[in-house]
Amino acid sequence: MTDRLDVGDMMPDIALETPDGGTVRASDFRGRKLVVFFYPKDDTPGCTVENKDFSALLPEFAAAGTAVLGVSKDPPAKHAKFTAKHDLTVPLATDAESGLSDALGVWGEKSLYGRLFMGMHRTTYLVDTDGRIARVWRKVKVKGHAAEVLDAAKAL
Repeated sequence: MTDRLDVGDMMPDIALETPDGGTVRASDFRGRKLVVFFYPKDDTPGCTVENKDFSALLPEFAAAGTAVLGVSKDPPAKHAKFTAKHDLTVPLATDAESGLSDALGVWGEKSLYGRLFMGMHRTTYLVDTDGRIARVWRKVKVKGHAAEVLDAAKAL
């Protein structure tokens, strides 16, 4: 997997579906920093921990002038159930058509126990107030990740 966009590039302004039936896009956050974390699937162990960690730190991200958005291909109704089940506060969005994940190169071939399949690569982007990608974390390991991203957002 190679990302097509990297540090210094503009974050693509592609609309994503929200659980409330609306849409969200990067330009909605201009003037604020933005963290967009891509994760494979709602209600799986690593993804649940990652979403809980970002939710726990959401007030600190807000204090650092940074919005946070979690993105997977799960449908909006599944995001709503996932949010309610785990008391998540981090906003989630659906990239059903893979527009944003394709543009960033985070949707692609994965391997599990020798089986190849298409899936979301756990990747996080920190976007500056002008909409440019300031930092990218690829092949994210969940433990401590949200805190590391918070530190980078505070430093930006």
